Amino acid sequence: MDHDEFEDGLHDHDHSHDHFPDDPHDDLDDFGDVGQVVDIEGMEMLTIRSVGIDIGSSTSHLVFSQLILRREGSAFSSRFRVTDRKVLYRSPILLTPYISGTLIDTANIQEFVHESYRQAGFTPETVDTGAVIITGEALKKENARPISELFAKESGKFICASAGPNHEALLAAHGCGAVALSESENATVMNIDVGGGTTKLCLIRNGVVTNTAAVSVGARLIAFDDEDRVTRLEGPAIVLLNELGFDLSLGQSISEPVKQAFAARMAELLSQVIQKIPLTGVTEEFLITDPMEDYQGPSEVDFVVFSGGVSEYIYGHEAASYGDLGPQYARHIGDSLKAVFKEGTVRQADEGIRATVIGAGEYTVQASGATSHLSGVDSLPAFGLQVVRPRMNGQDSVERSIQSALAKFDLAGFAPGLALALEVEEPPNYRILKRLADGIAAVVTKGEGVDAPLFIVLDTDVAKSLGGILKEELNLSQDVVVVDGIDVGDLDYLDIGLPMGISEVVPVTVKSLIFPTKEDQT
Repeated sequence: MDHDEFEDGLHDHDHSHDHFPDDPHDDLDDFGDVGQVVDIEGMEMLTIRSVGIDIGSSTSHLVFSQLILRREGSAFSSRFRVTDRKVLYRSPILLTPYISGTLIDTANIQEFVHESYRQAGFTPETVDTGAVIITGEALKKENARPISELFAKESGKFICASAGPNHEALLAAHGCGAVALSESENATVMNIDVGGGTTKLCLIRNGVVTNTAAVSVGARLIAFDDEDRVTRLEGPAIVLLNELGFDLSLGQSISEPVKQAFAARMAELLSQVIQKIPLTGVTEEFLITDPMEDYQGPSEVDFVVFSGGVSEYIYGHEAASYGDLGPQYARHIGDSLKAVFKEGTVRQADEGIRATVIGAGEYTVQASGATSHLSGVDSLPAFGLQVVRPRMNGQDSVERSIQSALAKFDLAGFAPGLALALEVEEPPNYRILKRLADGIAAVVTKGEGVDAPLFIVLDTDVAKSLGGILKEELNLSQDVVVVDGIDVGDLDYLDIGLPMGISEVVPVTVKSLIFPTKEDQT
């Protein structure tokens, strides 16, 4: 593979969408009359506004989108999914500001976010959903959690914070179009998301993400000013510099040979992970996730799609240097991977530097069908509900299964701020639902959560039936909110919003709140 292949499509890539519209609300009419004949707003479709806020190691930016959600099936209870997206406004790219090596400049970012809202013509009240993403090396900073919580409260209804490397890889794969490419071509696609502090890998087979991984290599592990004096030196950079035999510290000048050697070594590490060559010695800890399992190596990859800030250099969309190793890292990635993947493998991305934030504003959004049970709308919207997912094996009682699931989080009993994610035996019937309800009631009527609203997420469309048994037959005193058709995992958190539209569909945002421990920061 040569550089011409990496730059294929350069002149066809339209960047006109990066310019701001005179009135972003004019774009709201650009969907035309798609579905107007058969779709009824709030019944068969939902139109919502979403924002993604990405605070990364190198850059920070916002994207406002309009999402169209439509029913997946003909049944009134069918779940909704995102079928169309239109970007309404893209903020300028801000180099993430730091007060020190361990502190992000919160005030500067807050001002940037407020100005982006103003330029876009939106207020928090006019945004329905979205996500705040803190990623890579930025996640390791001391004030990462307070920053995410600040913007989760200020930036609009339903904003969630998400930051884990695996989840970031997932969002980037959706946002850059790699998942859509895999689905449309029935192909195996690898998305390589190349950022400032980390590089993420995502393997997608026939439109389904099967593996993700992340490596501590990125363009902004070393940053420098116009005079090439080092202004930023992250921990992984010091490890690699020592391995290469270079003595470099803050305030010293970095030469071009050092830049090239450092970038080449990062690209080599990335190539090793892609080829399934185990990292050894000092670089063994650079793989910050589990290795990709059930991955046979580059030979099974049909297409490669790059995203992240460095992808703009790989595809030839950017040439200027911004005080980091972006140009050098991109060139060495090209050199190292041209012998790894077969010719013609690299495809253009729909989004490069903005892939993660696009994915955050879209992929995290789900909506429950019209079968939800809402005995307490006053309890909505609810934010940051921790998912507790009992494993029902048919042998243990429902009560024991829920207690075991709570114990995984060091909880002795049900507590406020939780959402029970339950699987229902097939086919569901009254006997099964009554047994489930009895077990739930036995747990939630004890302990400190006795008066807290009860939130339940089901995989089957029986929310109304289960909620009815809990409230009308078992006479639970607290509010009961049961939503169905929502996919969640063990480590997910949920935001559940107010009902929307004629059919009162309930929007749900699924998120992963993963922050480093104090030991990770040392």
